[in-house]
Amino acid sequence: MNAPTLGIAIITYNAQTRLAQCLESVAFADDIVVVDGGSTDATASIARAHRARMIEARDWPGFGPQKNRALDALATDWVLSIDADEIVSPELAASIRAAIAASQADVYAIDRLSSFCGAWVKHSGWYPDWIPRLFRRGTARFSDDLVHERLVLSTDKPAAHLTGKLMHYSYEDFEAVLRKLDAYSTAGARQRHAAGKRGGFGVAVSRGAWAFLRTYFLRRGFLDGKTGFMIALFNAQTVYYRFLKLAHMNDAR
Repeated sequence: MNAPTLGIAIITYNAQTRLAQCLESVAFADDIVVVDGGSTDATASIARAHRARMIEARDWPGFGPQKNRALDALATDWVLSIDADEIVSPELAASIRAAIAASQADVYAIDRLSSFCGAWVKHSGWYPDWIPRLFRRGTARFSDDLVHERLVLSTDKPAAHLTGKLMHYSYEDFEAVLRKLDAYSTAGARQRHAAGKRGGFGVAVSRGAWAFLRTYFLRRGFLDGKTGFMIALFNAQTVYYRFLKLAHMNDAR
């Protein structure tokens, strides 16, 4: 009986900063697919140098649909979906191999630890962060959300937990923070606009203020020190601009 196979699904766009480390951390996989949105940096050459199959998809449909393209390109028994700024720790890699060999569950959740401008975040709603990412092919797909996509499972069974950390370098520097603030607020506004929702200055202010309070106090961001304050402010600004952009979209109709 053949051993079960593992495929890695990744989407990229100008992801050269951590891509080599990401791909090296999953070199034990049987197949690696990278769906690229038209990178202008060294992303493609890095991916090919690490034996990944490159698929170009410039017509950006949103995070969820793009990730599903990567899933559809794999024919392995199991799929691990990760981002180009995530690195599988050696302990997690061993746990993944053991889980696939045992095949005692259809879906496994991973313990993700994220960084913000060089600091690992232990509170602020960022940790603990158990996310389903390893699954038997055909048992899960991503939602069609433009941003903040989620894995939708076709089974009612709870996900089993793996040991080891998925190291997430989510915001490398302040330039990345500002880029993502703009991108996420725009995508969120478009998603709400398509659903017929409305925004406005008052809504933007109140929702933004609540995002700060929730992150910094209710989710104990203050325990992360100045990093927690910056994350709370980032969340507040993202929500604030999301609803201002939504209001502008509504007015432009």
